[in-house]
Amino acid sequence: MGLNTLDLVVIGCYLAGVTLFGLRFRSGKQTLKGYFLADNAIPWWAISLSIVAAETSTLTVISVPGLAYDKDFSFLQLVMGYLIGRVVVSFVLIPQYFRGELVTAYQLIERRFGQRLRTLTAGVFLVTRAAAEGVRVFAVAIVVRVALGGLLTGVSDFERDLVAIAIVTALTLLYTLKGGLKAAIWTDVMQQTVYVAGTIVGLVTILHLVPGGWTTVREVAGAASKFRVFDFTFDWTTKYTLWAGVIGGTFFTTASHGTDQLIVQRLLAARSEGQAKVALISSGVVVFFQFSLFLTIGAMLYVFYRMFPPAIAFTRTDTIFPVFIVSHMPHGVSGLLIAAILAAAMSNLSAALNSLSSTSMVDFYMRLRPLSSEIRRIWLSRAAMVVWALVLFGLALLARHGGKVIEVGLTIASVAYGGMLGVFLLGVLTRRASELGAMVGMICGLALNLYLWRFTSVAFAWYTMLGSVVTFAVGYAASFAWRQKGIGNASA
Repeated sequence: MGLNTLDLVVIGCYLAGVTLFGLRFRSGKQTLKGYFLADNAIPWWAISLSIVAAETSTLTVISVPGLAYDKDFSFLQLVMGYLIGRVVVSFVLIPQYFRGELVTAYQLIERRFGQRLRTLTAGVFLVTRAAAEGVRVFAVAIVVRVALGGLLTGVSDFERDLVAIAIVTALTLLYTLKGGLKAAIWTDVMQQTVYVAGTIVGLVTILHLVPGGWTTVREVAGAASKFRVFDFTFDWTTKYTLWAGVIGGTFFTTASHGTDQLIVQRLLAARSEGQAKVALISSGVVVFFQFSLFLTIGAMLYVFYRMFPPAIAFTRTDTIFPVFIVSHMPHGVSGLLIAAILAAAMSNLSAALNSLSSTSMVDFYMRLRPLSSEIRRIWLSRAAMVVWALVLFGLALLARHGGKVIEVGLTIASVAYGGMLGVFLLGVLTRRASELGAMVGMICGLALNLYLWRFTSVAFAWYTMLGSVVTFAVGYAASFAWRQKGIGNASA
């Protein structure tokens, strides 16, 4: 069926509307802290929804349904770990962040260890966040390629991807550049509402198109074990088991929500420590509902395409949901759903630009130029945001030949998170670890995860746990050994 003029008008109106909405948060006189922490004036519920939007990208919306279509609901085991990890962050790391005037997560590392380790952790964040974000931004191109394929028959895939990524990046940059974190959070709230509402509309539409509705879906998908959640086998190479999900997911979320500036920046913008904790834990409930919704869509699409096989077999599961939207949704509704998927992309990209810019400025520039004026800092923060937008644009084009985008993104993040979490735990849970010992531990943790990624079949769900354990153990042992010899800066 394809998109028509009405669909394109809906998409265009949404993109223009969200950009104008974000521009409303421009302000005259700003400070760097106000620009990056929204003057600590954001209510907990908005931060909660913003956290969900920041960690939900286009790849989540299109790739998670593909997981259920291809397999089952076993991905939810990982989400269970996400819930536990949020509780750990709330009681172990959030209190540390609210002891002092912090703007980034890595200032905590300097306070505990020193400038060298702060530089290392901030640098690792910049590299890995940019790489993972490039994969997420590329997911926009998958959607646009499917949505506009019939209208752009004379345009190559590369040219189509180039234009799609450029438009979304430019519009997101425009409002994020002007309003900083305040604009990002409030547009996140709006976009979160749009893409969840759009997905629910999609669910209802599929039920309407499947003869027999939910009864048929339950019978056919149930017979194919699509609703299976738990896998109790213990296998290091299987991505989604109860053990990998609960243990690996807990470590992953403790790292992603406790050491990654993308999320920590939003927590630091809360009005108080208590509100930050409520925002983080409540976001876990929303995430569980959201992933359940996306997986249900995937199971329903499995039933639909069993009854109405596609003319051309799917070559990658990431395209199944976008193809269904374009081919079978009523006009207007299909435009709304494509707009909803783009909303997820813009939310995640806005969060990434804020976190990359704040880390570049606070953890690098301001240490070299501590006496620079606020006006200059704001100007350079915006310039850094433009540079990072260009970097992510380029990385998104390089990500065109990857595998399932959600698993590629999670894998890249998991490689770095092990070392990062191990260092933070050394700083928070011990007083005897030294800066030199922690640096050695972190390097060992990163090296292990790189080895696991490139040369073994160990599932990415285990990377963060294994990397953090090695980082903690090696870092503590090295600190103890060098303290005995009078080397390093261990505390008594």
